Amino acid sequence: MIDPQPDFLPIPGEAVTLAPGLRRILAPNPSPMTYRGTNTYLLGEREIAVIDPGPDSAPHLEAILAAVAPDARISHILVTHAHLDHSPLARPLSERTGAPVYGFGPATAGRSDVMIRLAADGLTGGGEGVDSAFEPDETLNDGAELTGKGWTLTALHTPGHMANHLAFAWGDALFTGDLVMGWASSLVSPPDGDLTDFMRSLRSLQKRPWATFHPGHGAPVSDPQQRLEELITHRLSREAAILAALQDGPATAADLAARIYTDTPPALLPAAERNVFSHLIDLVTKNAARAVEDLSISARFSAV
Repeated sequence: MIDPQPDFLPIPGEAVTLAPGLRRILAPNPSPMTYRGTNTYLLGEREIAVIDPGPDSAPHLEAILAAVAPDARISHILVTHAHLDHSPLARPLSERTGAPVYGFGPATAGRSDVMIRLAADGLTGGGEGVDSAFEPDETLNDGAELTGKGWTLTALHTPGHMANHLAFAWGDALFTGDLVMGWASSLVSPPDGDLTDFMRSLRSLQKRPWATFHPGHGAPVSDPQQRLEELITHRLSREAAILAALQDGPATAADLAARIYTDTPPALLPAAERNVFSHLIDLVTKNAARAVEDLSISARFSAV
């Protein structure tokens, strides 16, 4: 597979300055889902907000603590969403520093009725691993502001990749978590991911003149509007491909993934199946497709 960002080669554990008052530390958890690893951001100089402390990694915890100057302290710990590559280190970091953990809510917070029903029917897994133990000390609603010495952040509820997903606006820069990345399109895997919410979140971000996106994985996005348009166009093309395939007759999400994701390595086809299923749920919601059986990932779907 071609490396999408060959020049993005940060050293895990090393604090890199991205802008005045902003540093990034890469966690040592590279994978096909996390790319080089999780980006942990340190915002501020005296009172530091840590955004996405990352996976349960003792070396990463020590790297974060080592990046704090003797006359500074970690005052806030912010989590974009409760996946295992973003949130588990929040509690150990809080215990070491005394800083509270902020987030939208636990892993299931913000789910739509259809995702609640699918989860109740037994749909689980299919993603990057859910941190079911995550529980913030303080919950943040859409539009909530946090302030430290020299910085202000505004929480934006941006569900789609996960229902409890937040992005954090810092002036005209946005910490996008896993909603928007430059190296890949986000996984949208029900019941945690919801494509209807995902598209709504992308379109909501289009309404503001962002200068930079700082994603949960990969390099900064220097042309946010172009990237948002690319992601929306990509999803609409997937939707069109699914609808075209359904003209040949009823098919399952797995059938459609194998037919549509022809360049995807076999190991990633289960994730592709979840992405297709998210599209099928959205199409059912829009009355453009229907489930031949009860709505489930193994159901056959047909065009309306």
